[in-house]
Amino acid sequence: MIHTMGLYEQPFQSIKAGKKTVEVRLNDEKRRLIKRGDIIRFREVPHHAEELKVEVLTLRNYDTFKEMYESIPAEDFAAEERSVDEMVQNTYKIYTPEQEKKWGTLAITIKLLEGTP
Repeated sequence: MIHTMGLYEQPFQSIKAGKKTVEVRLNDEKRRLIKRGDIIRFREVPHHAEELKVEVLTLRNYDTFKEMYESIPAEDFAAEERSVDEMVQNTYKIYTPEQEKKWGTLAITIKLLEGTP
């Protein structure tokens, strides 16, 4: 199955460069449809000028972003220079603590597919 998601420029470029191997999302209804082996097509937002295709390798659920960031190495998020608290606060600019409490979180380990620009 192919899933399409938007991704801001910085994380988009980090995946494209092979630095970011884990994408962070809420574990909402849309993300619960993702399975190991599926393809995600990331479109760079806001312009949608570029897209990348990745394969889903693993899916890990966590109750909170903090728990996720404490258990996965920061380099997997291309965030080596950030503390766990900084990563959580940056994530709260996209998702609210209320959404986190309602849905929980999902760490999607990905592999950039060959032939993707």
